[in-house]
Amino acid sequence: MSDCIFCNPDSTDNLLENETCYARWSAFEVSEGHLLIVPFRHFEDYFEASKAEQQELWELVDKGKGLIESKYKPDGYNIGINIGQAAGQTIMHLHIHIIPRYNGDMVDPRGGVRGVIPDKQKY
Repeated sequence: MSDCIFCNPDSTDNLLENETCYARWSAFEVSEGHLLIVPFRHFEDYFEASKAEQQELWELVDKGKGLIESKYKPDGYNIGINIGQAAGQTIMHLHIHIIPRYNGDMVDPRGGVRGVIPDKQKY
């Protein structure tokens, strides 16, 4: 898709890549070291990925974590995928967020990804 920001990436921005996907820093980072794992092929939904693409996406998540560790030394991570507008997806090209977390970056981080619905974060 010619208007998709993740299609036709500038390869100089690609920190890691394999046959089906690449990793780059998020332009709208949640925290220092926020990395995106993006398939080269344009599709919106993780469940549209082939088994081979899914495997290579998760292999790059592992390598991306190593890259973040070596550069930023975070205390934890949130890993997430927004699928569909109801889940907050705004760029309709699949991408996986690896968000480093640091002690003290929130007063009370308990509930982690449950915070996507603030009233449900604490339990």
